[in-house]
Amino acid sequence: MEYIVTVQDAVTAFAPFMEPTNAELDAIEREMPVIRAEMDLLDAQIITIDRTPTELDERRIRRARRRVLAAHRDQVNTVTGQAGGAA
Repeated sequence: MEYIVTVQDAVTAFAPFMEPTNAELDAIEREMPVIRAEMDLLDAQIITIDRTPTELDERRIRRARRRVLAAHRDQVNTVTGQAGGAA
């Protein structure tokens, strides 16, 4: 008979190699404006899931989409500027 057990150590084990590196944390920090803008867009879209969007809802979604695009643009320009390439 074979027992089925959980692999608790793999889920909750604490080891230094499991922590994000400083480079990974820096990359996440650079992406935070995009992540926040995408979260705002998602929030605006979630509000309208179970109802007909009002004019205010549509404006909120449009503004959120523009913020996402601007955040992506800024991130690409920053990365391109750091790499020394032309934007």
